[in-house]
Amino acid sequence: MGLLNALPGAVAQGMIWGIMAIGVYLTFKILDLADLTVDGSMVTGMAVCAMLMVAGWNVWAAMLVAFVAGMAAGLITGLFHTAMGIPAILAGILTQLILWSLNLKIMGKANQALPARTFDVLVTQLHKYESLIILAVFCIVLVAVLYWFFGTKFGVALRATGSNEKMARAQGINTSRNKVIGFVLSNGVVALSGALLAQYSGKADINDGRGAIVIGLAAVIIGEVLVSRISSNFAVRLFGVILGGVIYYIVYQVVIFLGLDTDLLKMLSAVVVAIFLAVPHIKQTYFSKPVKRKKEVS
Repeated sequence: MGLLNALPGAVAQGMIWGIMAIGVYLTFKILDLADLTVDGSMVTGMAVCAMLMVAGWNVWAAMLVAFVAGMAAGLITGLFHTAMGIPAILAGILTQLILWSLNLKIMGKANQALPARTFDVLVTQLHKYESLIILAVFCIVLVAVLYWFFGTKFGVALRATGSNEKMARAQGINTSRNKVIGFVLSNGVVALSGALLAQYSGKADINDGRGAIVIGLAAVIIGEVLVSRISSNFAVRLFGVILGGVIYYIVYQVVIFLGLDTDLLKMLSAVVVAIFLAVPHIKQTYFSKPVKRKKEVS
């Protein structure tokens, strides 16, 4: 019964982290770039949303500003990578370090309380089932918007940049601009999930984003495994990412229920991500059958 009571909360948090994982998906799968900015931009979304609501702002306005703040963080990473020629991973780390200081300045301290009994939040642990419905609608709308965007001419050009950058450039596509926009959009979505997490958990903490990239990658990979054989539709893949986040947090609750050491969860997540990332290489290297060439007829 204890595990069943904890499931609604696990599903709600899974959907929030699934939204964050969609941001990771946009750079990791669509642009084929590893972006470590998310550990910082998620906290930026939390900090901005929390401080604005404490200052009396409406929750929707606070979330919108948090989204814009995340986009600004992505812009910094994008310019580091394209304008300054810094590798994407290092650019993300540099932005993450900048955001650590900025997040502390935004909050003025290491954490900021945002209790649901005091502030008119959108989602809260006090009303788990209502929050589940709101988050489900939120996920559907987000996937619908992204599905529409990546179906436009500009969205297709963005996907082409990640699929084959040289070919896209040969077709007259400004790949550097597209990369920057990809970073901007990705971190905007990540910050939006941070704003939702701050409301749901009732606080914004400087350490809440630590390891977010690992959880995001875990959700992306779990989602791919679940839906890759069902459909290659882009919307289905995005929903698969959210489902991956939900499954991750259900497993998280099961681990807690079984009494296992929660200090090892991030390590286990890293191991799971490493294994799933290595599976295609291992399959191709050790288990693929050699292709027999037909003899040429003279």
